[in-house]
Amino acid sequence: MNILVVDGYNIIGAWDELKQLKNKDMGQARDRLVEMMAEYQAYSGYKVIVVFDAYYVSGTESRYKQFKIDVIFTREKETADECIEKLVKDLKNVKNQIYVATSDYDEQRHIFGSGALRKSARELYIEMTNVEHEIEENISKHSQVKPKSTIPLDSNVLAVFEKWRRGVK
Repeated sequence: MNILVVDGYNIIGAWDELKQLKNKDMGQARDRLVEMMAEYQAYSGYKVIVVFDAYYVSGTESRYKQFKIDVIFTREKETADECIEKLVKDLKNVKNQIYVATSDYDEQRHIFGSGALRKSARELYIEMTNVEHEIEENISKHSQVKPKSTIPLDSNVLAVFEKWRRGVK
């Protein structure tokens, strides 16, 4: 299974749309990132985990699912990097290929040493853009295709049925 672990605040700080949202409302930026990762997960088939740093927030670690995405807020005095490193160690096995999305160079080096692969914020953004374009293309293709009747009918009969369907006499 392919698993993508996302350093949430690192990605928010790197993508223009999310950066602008962050300046207005950090909560909206987090929610938008999770929405985008849900689309990515649905299209790519990767399991996605988004980690947000709660280093300066008192309290315990918080985990929940939103749009089938695992969202983690680290516990007090734990950085997102530490949480990601622990996740990589716990999830890495023969069946799982772990990718970590971050542009933090030190974090990239550390997770690479743990056996995970890295995706920079820019690489993930390019993938997201490609996914969005492919989804749009698929939607436009499907909207242009008219469903065919499973029973071959004469065109005159089809015309009568169409009039009935529209309520025309």
